[in-house]
Amino acid sequence: MDDQKNMRATTALLLSSENYDVQQAAGGEEALAKLGSSRVDLMLTDLKMEPMDGLTLLKKALEVNPRLQVIMMTAFGSIESAVEAMRQGAFDYVTKPFKEGELLYRVQRAQERAQLLATVDRLTGEFNERHGLSALVGSSPAMTELSSRLMRVAQSDATVLVQGESGTGKELVARAVHAHSRRQKLAFVPVNCAAISETLLESELFGHAKGAFTGAVRARRGLVEEAHGGTLFIDEVTETTPAFQSKLLRTLQDGEVRRVGESITQKVDVRIVAATNRDIELEVREKRFRQDLYYRLNVVTLRVPPLRERLEDVPALAEHFLKRANARSSKRKSLSTSAVEHLMGYSFPGNVRELENLVEQAAALSESDELLPEDFPLRPNRVTGGELGAPPLPLAAESGGRLPTLAESVEDAERRAIAQALERYQTDLGRVAEELAISSTTLWRKMKRLNLRPAGGEHRE
Repeated sequence: MDDQKNMRATTALLLSSENYDVQQAAGGEEALAKLGSSRVDLMLTDLKMEPMDGLTLLKKALEVNPRLQVIMMTAFGSIESAVEAMRQGAFDYVTKPFKEGELLYRVQRAQERAQLLATVDRLTGEFNERHGLSALVGSSPAMTELSSRLMRVAQSDATVLVQGESGTGKELVARAVHAHSRRQKLAFVPVNCAAISETLLESELFGHAKGAFTGAVRARRGLVEEAHGGTLFIDEVTETTPAFQSKLLRTLQDGEVRRVGESITQKVDVRIVAATNRDIELEVREKRFRQDLYYRLNVVTLRVPPLRERLEDVPALAEHFLKRANARSSKRKSLSTSAVEHLMGYSFPGNVRELENLVEQAAALSESDELLPEDFPLRPNRVTGGELGAPPLPLAAESGGRLPTLAESVEDAERRAIAQALERYQTDLGRVAEELAISSTTLWRKMKRLNLRPAGGEHRE
């Protein structure tokens, strides 16, 4: 855009010869009208124009199209104004008179940046579609409340603690928080503390210097630095040791990280979302989790309800998982009404993950296009000892008439569930963990805490 007809026409001719689709405007108002009525990736404009100057046009153009790339054309004596234009959002500037090659080079760079931003927008859209609120399937009151609370906290930078049983979808909730935050275009970095040995967790999260330990042949950034500007999701945070918790607390307090083997610190801007499937307040009372770290993490809590508390969501979830399975196998299987009723009569100790596995298994093994109840072999609820879909058994009062506390009841249920699974699979702890829908590391720690041992000698993973 230029108010000097000869300059405008010459520049348009040059760009057209390079196969650019060019529109011309004689002034700022005409340029804004064209921006509002058609897709424009790049605007070339003079800095000194009447009645609307280049800086005013720049501001109004970016309001119309924030992704617009703007190159300012200016005389040598106005370079200071051109630099100010770049501070206000212009991509580049070129001084007149300019060589054709110089202008074309700057236009090419601006076009590449426009294409990069379009790619970022597309990938962000795909991330939001996959991990946004639409991925939290269910319209039950519990899920409606979770979604509403999630949207409110996502807009801030507050640290979030996600609580829920194994298999409820805590990481999906964490990804949804990121997808709806101002950090959505930057990294989402997950780490599962239960899946990494204690000796490697510190190096994995904070990084290490070359030679910090045997095998550290080069310096390495940790996951905290990888998440700079974005979100770090710390899953199973209660499975960490007090020593590690102390280092994590320092990172949260100071906004900096120190690699293993280094004395200097690196500043980081990271949003923390942590998750646990354990009663973290009990862990604090039992001195297994630092109270000060708990307060740092528990700024906002999101509780993910177990599936047994929202069985009305089972039909929608089952349809969602079957649709995904059909897409992978290019089949068109459907759920019968009796199969849905069969699933809704089950208490799902493995939660949403168990339902997902059941649907995928049925879709893969059934020879019929319509899935029937017999395609969904449901296991007894070993936590309660009841039949399929039966409510939990009542808790008996202890001697003296005192009912057990909630913590005692949960521990007793864990002990009975693990003991029954151990009796079923003996030393195969991998199968035991799969049966209980927890990781092998979590299983081993629970067995140690509950003083349980596999029958039959050494275990195998």
